[in-house]
Amino acid sequence: MKIEIWSDVTCTHCYVAKRKFEIALAQFKDRDKIEIVWRSFELAPGFVTDPKKVLPEFLRELRGISAERVQEEIDYVTNSASEVGLEYNLNKTIPANSFNAHRLSHFAQARGLQGEMEERMFKAYFIEGMNIDDISTLQGLAKEVGLDEAEVKAVLTSTKFTDAVNSDLLEAKRTGITSIPRYVFNSNSMISGVQDTKVYQEVLEREFAIWKSLNLKSDSVRMDGQSCKIGEACE
Repeated sequence: MKIEIWSDVTCTHCYVAKRKFEIALAQFKDRDKIEIVWRSFELAPGFVTDPKKVLPEFLRELRGISAERVQEEIDYVTNSASEVGLEYNLNKTIPANSFNAHRLSHFAQARGLQGEMEERMFKAYFIEGMNIDDISTLQGLAKEVGLDEAEVKAVLTSTKFTDAVNSDLLEAKRTGITSIPRYVFNSNSMISGVQDTKVYQEVLEREFAIWKSLNLKSDSVRMDGQSCKIGEACE
């Protein structure tokens, strides 16, 4: 059964949702029959990366709020992430254009390592303070998950997989996706935003039973939770 995950590596809620979904999947007895596909969604199309600027400064300028208020928001997100074992270090995070990261994700998918690549980029962005718009940085991360460094360089210094990313972006627009994370099960039921692990478990069980039976069709389901939207600070 296919599960499509619409996501952006710069989305705070996407990483938290990933962890919660992984907990649910680890407890699912038929997990070896699940295919996960990561789909591209840009939170900040056309954003110009400034590697000298970190998230607190960026948020102060974007919102015109005090450093104290920014820190309160960062602390809130950090504490929420810690509940699923993620140690966010948002004071080091470099806001970045994610288009190259999406291209790398598609290349990794072609090599059977998309899940590993997504995890590594999330960690680099939210925990290690790396610039995920920098080609040399992405090369190093790709090498760590087992991708060929020369192949990765050839991809990222060209326009390869640009069409694949743009195709996802157009599909998101066509189907009305305006926020992430979004999990689509069996091309039918949809979970939007971060949910409790139990919710992922319940939808997994139900949709897998439907997929397995083949001749049954469920009513579409939509559930909403915390998410990140285009043009808004992701917190």
